Amino acid sequence: MRNILSLSVVALLTISLAGCGENKEKTVSTDDKNIIKTSVGDFKMNGEMPAKESLEKIYRQLDLQQATQAYFWALPFVSYAQYQYVTANTFKATPSDLVMFLSLEDRYGILTANATTPYIYTFWDMVKTGPIVIDMPAGHVAGGLTDLWQRNIISVGELSPDKGLGAKYLVIPPGSDIKAKSGYNIINTDVTNVFFGIRLLDPDINKGMELLRKLKVYPYSQAANPPETRILRPEGKRANAWQPSGMAYWERLHAAIQDETVAERDRFYYAMLRNAGIEKGKPFAPTEYQKSILEEAAILGELMAKANSFDRRFEGIKQWPDRKWEHAIAMHNSAQRAENYDELNERAAWFYEAITFSDAMISKTPGQGQAYLGSYTDVSGAWLDGGKNYTLHVAANPPAANFWSFTVYDCTTRCLIENDQKRTDLSARTEGLVKNADGSYDLYFGPKAPAGKDSNWVQTLPRKHWFAYFRLYGPTEPYFDKSWKMDDITETK
Repeated sequence: MRNILSLSVVALLTISLAGCGENKEKTVSTDDKNIIKTSVGDFKMNGEMPAKESLEKIYRQLDLQQATQAYFWALPFVSYAQYQYVTANTFKATPSDLVMFLSLEDRYGILTANATTPYIYTFWDMVKTGPIVIDMPAGHVAGGLTDLWQRNIISVGELSPDKGLGAKYLVIPPGSDIKAKSGYNIINTDVTNVFFGIRLLDPDINKGMELLRKLKVYPYSQAANPPETRILRPEGKRANAWQPSGMAYWERLHAAIQDETVAERDRFYYAMLRNAGIEKGKPFAPTEYQKSILEEAAILGELMAKANSFDRRFEGIKQWPDRKWEHAIAMHNSAQRAENYDELNERAAWFYEAITFSDAMISKTPGQGQAYLGSYTDVSGAWLDGGKNYTLHVAANPPAANFWSFTVYDCTTRCLIENDQKRTDLSARTEGLVKNADGSYDLYFGPKAPAGKDSNWVQTLPRKHWFAYFRLYGPTEPYFDKSWKMDDITETK
């Protein structure tokens, strides 16, 4: 499985043309009919040049390949843009509101949400709002501010510069003439659209709600008389915040780039999008030809995204060499940047199946932050099938200073599995979870619970594949030195 062939449609049409230098050897040979055969079709030649009747087919490959790569590049951006759209249009949140996901039903539709800690978030388009104030109280929370590329701008809460003691921030977009103000921690951004989100970490929800009542967000223009910060709940409305499919993907991308700055590293991708009819400052009105390119690119792009997420080819991805468990986050840091390259494939793998990222989520400090392990197959390497039964043995003393959790997700939506049981996870906080005499746990997954094992079982759905995250909140030294090891998910007959 790990040697899966690339799904890329990039054709390697590298030909050393006759008359161009001394090297006359052709790296792709033609047959006796002067036709080049490639994995994406045959191309008729006129000597060393493409035949005129081949040009249209060649250009279609160029446009399709560029649009497909642009799909892949835009995954984190479109994901957040969709989330921002839902926040404003489904939940009707204003710039002074926060949306809270507390119940299991609230979280349906959010990419790989955890089922244990409450989420609170909002988005701001500072082209419309101007600078934003965040009045953050002291408390047991984790979170931060990120751009639409899901790069961390600043952390808030316990792992922030204020160490969870509270602070007042002023977020200033590019082009603003506002200068530093006393009493604020100034955050100058190079983007206009930002996400702000926190998780309540205190197991006592009453303490969490007390903190929320003190949290204030509002445009700086209203600082003299701040509006009330409301805490909104979905109330039966679905987030459906995953990336749209087909043409809707491109519509969301086009709308989102209109108010956003263009980073220097992305300018070539904007050039690729122009050929497909997507351009900043111009309406989205693709021709029929461009529509056909975009529709096919969305299909190919998502196939690549699935392969890249569920069958990863990254070096050092496994937590233990003899186990299937992988680091769900392959990026080195929240800037999505390695020493000599930006982590295009690594970020696509995470943001196809998840939202938000901070350095705390790949903690390297025992007792702080989180660790995320993902399992996409059983011990044999087969996809996890909702119609089959599985067990997982979790060794005693999972290395978490706070708590651990195991969560089941639907492969199609990458969201919490929706079952009749109304349970998607098992964790150290699961009421009634049975522990073995030696301190280990046996967890069960399948359409029906094994006899007498209901308390340690999550119901899966026939004809649907699933994957899982094992989260450690406050991972401890046995996680980092790998002295603690967990078994793989194993099918049972």
